[in-house]
Amino acid sequence: CFECFLTAKKMWAKSIINQKAPKITVEKWLSDKPNTKGKFILIDFWATWCGPCKRAIPELNKFKTEFENDLVVIGISDETKEEVNKLIDPKIEYYCAIDTNRKMYNFLEIAAIPHCILIDPDGIIRWEGYPILRGYELTSEVIKKIIGEYKQ
Repeated sequence: CFECFLTAKKMWAKSIINQKAPKITVEKWLSDKPNTKGKFILIDFWATWCGPCKRAIPELNKFKTEFENDLVVIGISDETKEEVNKLIDPKIEYYCAIDTNRKMYNFLEIAAIPHCILIDPDGIIRWEGYPILRGYELTSEVIKKIIGEYKQ
């Protein structure tokens, strides 16, 4: 889409691209706690009431499988454990946590979800934003390129 390249990427959060990622802070893991050492980490900030967030879950499941040797996918919701556990369709196959105190949300000044950040093994953010923004989608090709460029 040509007009996409003429405008800057729209962000609904503070931009910290190519900067040190915040420490992963959650209130409670609803899955096992992931081992992120030496891995790329894709964090999806989402909620059960958010239509685009739920539409992204199958895609995130696909990324988890497609890049399982290099990438850890984590979903963080600011809802309660009960709310998140009520969602059974689509099923989340990646790591999942809650943070009702919104520690990372507030640090990143997230104003709209879904919001994703992709962190390289050195802890630097290499992709950020609304994962389904036209012209700036987070796709397998984008992840593959980032892994190729920043893998140790």
